[in-house]
Formats: sequence, structure tokens, C-alpha cells
Amino acid sequence: MKFKIYIESSIFSYLSARQSRDLVVAAHQQITTEWWHRQRHRFDLYVSELVIQEISAGDPVAATKRLEFLIGIPSLILTEDVMSLAIALLNSQAVPQQAVEDAYHIATATVHGMDFLVTWNCKHIANATLRNRIEQTCRNHDFEPPAILTLEQLLEE
Repeated sequence: MKFKIYIESSIFSYLSARQSRDLVVAAHQQITTEWWHRQRHRFDLYVSELVIQEISAGDPVAATKRLEFLIGIPSLILTEDVMSLAIALLNSQAVPQQAVEDAYHIATATVHGMDFLVTWNCKHIANATLRNRIEQTCRNHDFEPPAILTLEQLLEE
């Protein structure tokens, strides 16, 4: 059985962007491309309506390029449970109030039983200082949270 992965919007941005001159961002782009082409087949991939909305925004040419990566990937629905958990994540300050979309990404992955949530958003999602509050809030609402990781943590030699 394959692990189920929720892919947050930043992954598609890194996949489709021009090579960055920032060395850290360029390394993340390289890791993302390598993982996408060599290792994604080992997992069952999922996105959400929110991911589609976010990567559809902006420059139409860039948005089209991002959306092409979604072909064949199922989209998870933003249910009432997702909305309730997202609000709880915000109210408990597990996710800052200004990061509403990030709370919805975490809630969607959690409610739909994903094994992993992968992201390059280390400010509000893959953030070690927020992790305990995120996990506790999910468990307080009877959900087991996914492991929240960057793609670097999923790479295999």
C-alpha cells in the first residue's frame, strides 16, 4: 500500500518557476523537480480545491504551467469537518490568524487521512515551533494529523 500525500501549493510553484538565483530556493527547486520525476510514483498524491484555486491565480501562462502538474491527481473536498478543524487551528493559535489558507491545507490533509502533507511553506505549515500545537489541536478534534514535511525529507537515494 502506498502512502497518501497531500501536496500543498508551494510544491507546484517550485516545480514550475524559473530557476531562482537564491541558492536555497534553487536547491529546493532542484529537490522538487528530482522528487517529482523520480519518486512521486511511489505515493498516492492528492490536492484540494484550495490548491487548485491558489495555483490558478496570477499570471495566466504561469498558472497554466502549474495546473498541468495536476493532471491525474485527485482533489479532496473542503468538507464541514475540514472547515471546523481549520477554524480550531486558527482559534487555538496553532496557525496564525493571518494564515487562514495554511490552516485549511493542514485541516484538509488531516480530515482526509493523509499520511504526509508536503510543502515548502516553513513559516506556518512545516514549522517546528507550531508542530506540537497543530498536532494537539487535530487530536483534540479526534483526528490524527499527517506528518508535515518538506520534500527534502521524502527523498530516497
